[in-house]
Order: sequence, then structure tokens, then C-alpha cells
Amino acid sequence: MNVKKDKRKGSKTHEAAGAPKDAATGRQGLSRSVFESELKKLHVEMVHLQEWVKHRGLKLCIVFEGRDGAGKGGVIKAITERVSHRVFRELALPAPTDREKSQMYVQRYLQHLPAAGEVVIFDRSWYNRAGVERVMGFCTEAEAKFFLEAAPRVERAIVDSGCILLKYWLEVSEAEQSRRLRDRVNDGRKTWKLSPMDLQSYSRWYDYSRARDEMFLATDTEWAPWYVAHSDDKRRMRLNVISHILASVPYEKLPRSTVQFPERQKRGKYSEPVYPYRFVPDKF
Repeated sequence: MNVKKDKRKGSKTHEAAGAPKDAATGRQGLSRSVFESELKKLHVEMVHLQEWVKHRGLKLCIVFEGRDGAGKGGVIKAITERVSHRVFRELALPAPTDREKSQMYVQRYLQHLPAAGEVVIFDRSWYNRAGVERVMGFCTEAEAKFFLEAAPRVERAIVDSGCILLKYWLEVSEAEQSRRLRDRVNDGRKTWKLSPMDLQSYSRWYDYSRARDEMFLATDTEWAPWYVAHSDDKRRMRLNVISHILASVPYEKLPRSTVQFPERQKRGKYSEPVYPYRFVPDKF
């Protein structure tokens, strides 16, 4: 955390390092120390949720949508970094193949829905048709309209099958999206995130806004509502979303038996072999 002295008053003010103000709320970004402390608590609860999902055979599907740079990948990483990837599965499907293009549109997504005891998280989902495909001309207006009419019925079937469906839209401001996308140009860790498609869609802010608005009107239903999270402050957004997931899925903390480690076996006649191991160089 950076500490700045106010020479006129002799006092100190604190700013969250690397976290801009949230354009929607006007609040200062959350500090790293507060974020990590709160995230640790939520991770413990996510483990309890995981064990309950396995115990009760629940099916949980979480959908994340939003503009490029809204923070979808970051919040998914925050959700999954302390749980089992045998229970939690993240999906970011590539562009459809020619065979998939000939199928019913949602077919390639439905096959990935969770079975009992699983959590599936979509980093973009069937709502590609309502967003990027529509805006960038990868589908016709008729196909987009048909999707918006059909999606609530498909989601009703998903929910009626016993699957808990949570849909999140991450809302980033125009200025913050621009800052994040431009940051990818000069950060070697992020250059892969900036695709030619991102650059093409960058100029179409209000086309995406109109597509988002129509998507909400058509698919924000009682059985599968949309939840919007302001994401200019990524740390605060991640905590808010994880807290909402925990509040949306009733779970209980399962009792655990006392852990007792057994004694290790005796060395006996074993001795370390003389072998020319190829050790990794100690560069650090």
C-alpha cells in the first residue's frame, strides 16, 4: 500500500496500490492486503461448498459474460484457485468447427453442462450469439433474434433438470476497458490476450451496449436471472461475485474426522542410489 504525506496538514492518506477508482461507484480501489485477507476467508467457504456439492450430488453451472477486458478470466481464477479441478471445470470454447456450425446452436454447449457433483464455469457461453456473433456479423439478425427467443426456454429446461444456473455480467466502464486493453500491448504476460478480434470490436462500444440491453430484456428471467457486477475495481468485483455465489447455493459445512498421520516406515536396508540425476539448474 502506498502512503502519501499531506504536507499542508501533516497527515497521511492511503491509496490502494494499482487499483483505480470504480467509475460506477466512485470508491477507491480495494487494497491488496484487504483483498487477500477477504479472499482467503471466501476460499475456505468455497471448499465447504465444493464438499457439499459432492456430498449432495448438486449440479452448478456458472456463466460469465462481459466485454473484452471486463475481468472474466480473473474472477474465474479467483473462484477456482483453491478448489479441486476434478469438481470445478472451466470452459472457454473456441470458434465452432464446420460440423458444429451445422448443429443446433446450443448443442455444443449443452454437452458440457455439469453432472451430479460438478461445477462448470463458462468463460463466455451460448450468449456469444447475443453478443460478439451478432455485433461482428458472425450470425444473421434473424439467427440472433431466434436465439433470444429460444434461450429462456432452453434455460428453463436446464433449471428444471435440477441444475443451479447462475449468470453474471461483468460491467466495465469505457475508460477502464481502454486502459486494460492498451496495457496488454506492453505487458509480455498479456500480449496473447489481445487478438485481432479484440481490436475490431474495440471501436463498437455502443453496438455492444445495444446488444447487451436487448439480451437483458429477452433473457433476464425469474428462473435464470442476470446478475450484474461492476468490475472497474477487479478486486472488489471478485470478492462480491464469490460472496454472491456462496449466498446463492445453500450449503452446509460437513463434519471432518480428526486427522492423524501414521508413522513413517523405517529406513531398513534402503540407501540412496548413486545416480547421475539431471537436476534443474538453481537460477534463483
